[in-house]
Amino acid sequence: IEDVAEELEPRHRYRIRATIYVERDSQKGIIIGEGGATLRRIGEGARRAIEELTGAPVYLGLWVKVRRNWTKDERSLREFGFERG
Repeated sequence: IEDVAEELEPRHRYRIRATIYVERDSQKGIIIGEGGATLRRIGEGARRAIEELTGAPVYLGLWVKVRRNWTKDERSLREFGFERG
């Protein structure tokens, strides 16, 4: 009888939660889409791209929130990583 040892390589799993900010309620509806279809399509594409980059499974949770006039607010732009030139 031969002992067989199998080595299992641990596979990392990433859990990402992200928020998509829009300026108006009407934009929120557009991003979410009917029954959440558009948001689901956005999430699936992003998840696949992240999995390709990391080589590991990814859980991606997306939320859509309204932050009025964030594109005109210097503080919000800095918070989101944008700088005006």
